[in-house]
Amino acid sequence: MSETDPNTTDVIVIGGGTGGYSTALRAASLGLRVVLAERELIGGTCLHRGCIPSKAMLHAAELVDGIAEARERWGVKATVDSLDWPALVATRDTIVARNHQGVAGHLRTAGVRVLKGTARLTGPRTVHVEDAGEFTARRGIVLATGSRPKMLPGLAADGRRVVTSDDALFAAGLPASVLVLGGGAIGVEYASFHRSMGAEVTLVEAAGRLLPMEDEDVGRHLARGLKKRGIAVRTGSALTGTELLPDGVRATVRTPKGEELVIEAERLLVAVGRAPVTDGLDLAAAGLAADGRGFVAPADWSRLETAVPGIHVVGDLLPPPSPGLAHASFAEGLLVAETLAGLPSRAVDYAAVPRVTYSSPQTASVGRTEAEARADGLDIKVNTMPLAATAKGMVHGQGGMVKVIATADGAGGEASGTVLGVHLVGPQVSEMIAESQLIVGWDAEPADVAQHIHAHPTLSEAVGEAFLTLAGRGLHQH
Repeated sequence: MSETDPNTTDVIVIGGGTGGYSTALRAASLGLRVVLAERELIGGTCLHRGCIPSKAMLHAAELVDGIAEARERWGVKATVDSLDWPALVATRDTIVARNHQGVAGHLRTAGVRVLKGTARLTGPRTVHVEDAGEFTARRGIVLATGSRPKMLPGLAADGRRVVTSDDALFAAGLPASVLVLGGGAIGVEYASFHRSMGAEVTLVEAAGRLLPMEDEDVGRHLARGLKKRGIAVRTGSALTGTELLPDGVRATVRTPKGEELVIEAERLLVAVGRAPVTDGLDLAAAGLAADGRGFVAPADWSRLETAVPGIHVVGDLLPPPSPGLAHASFAEGLLVAETLAGLPSRAVDYAAVPRVTYSSPQTASVGRTEAEARADGLDIKVNTMPLAATAKGMVHGQGGMVKVIATADGAGGEASGTVLGVHLVGPQVSEMIAESQLIVGWDAEPADVAQHIHAHPTLSEAVGEAFLTLAGRGLHQH
């Protein structure tokens, strides 16, 4: 801060989620003085209500599923006697608390001044923070206020019978039945979790397939895996009515054939997307306005800078192609911090941002889908390798696949052009996507990958074999 004016600084960050605190930490490491204002808890939705607590609970679900698999498939006579919900919650909360303390500690060590309170813009370089006063930024302001769950008109969450993804894990106890509305990543993950914990689950998605933004084969293989686990998957279906019951919800769902199904469940979990949070930010005071969807679009994507010079945006406030994923917001925060410090920095390559769904089975993708590549008029080659074709895939027994899409520029029909996309479905594929991210991000060719040896026996062999086949060297070409 200025020695003469403690309320004058280099950078002001509004919002302490992944995008906000990564911006603050990187800016501070570059010698900039930073004020970060957060009205709730540092870490935002991802740390406190989303990514971290949900993955902690999904790990518990994996343990339950593993016991069932041990008994039913491997002859290990193990059973789950009961579930200690308070103990599970305590472990989850401990993990969240440790992460929160770690982030807060990093900010203190870096010299970031953290203010708790609602912040609003008062000009292109000024911000008012509740109970702290007016602050001026010499270099710039970063908007990182995140998003909240969308709710359907006429439907209100009560935290018990109707819940959103923000409060689903914090409702009291586990329901015996759940109707999950929304077949995107969040809805699929919660459907998977509740099924693992013994609930009867119906998953309803208005689009014709699950994960409608992913490759068609990903949605197909995922639906197959979820149905195998006993989840009722209803795609192409729409919620047409709800009635609150004393101990649950009665919902009416219209199927693709026009039939009206009545589904009763203890809990309705609404996971139909997220909306940017700009309320109270007073964008107009700085000469800004949100678009019709609530996003604050940058005028310069290479710097994530708005039409008002010096005001930048990261995270869920950004419209597509920013994917609204925590790991993308980390990259956006680094870019903006380096820009404000006057350093050259590459624009975020959104095509190379991995997308993961942590259900059982998992999905992981990077790059273009087959439909996107064909819509662009590209001449492509596609190879799909079932995980069950590998020994390790047989061991896991969950099915799944590897799908690789590349341009078809090679003599004899093999793909020696650029790898456009890689799509995975199966057990623990979230831990396999990093290799494919590098392949897509570095514009590799199938032959580049084919020369590298994948360990045997591993699931990653299926990735290697898919590229070997595209390079014309496959042992199991099909």
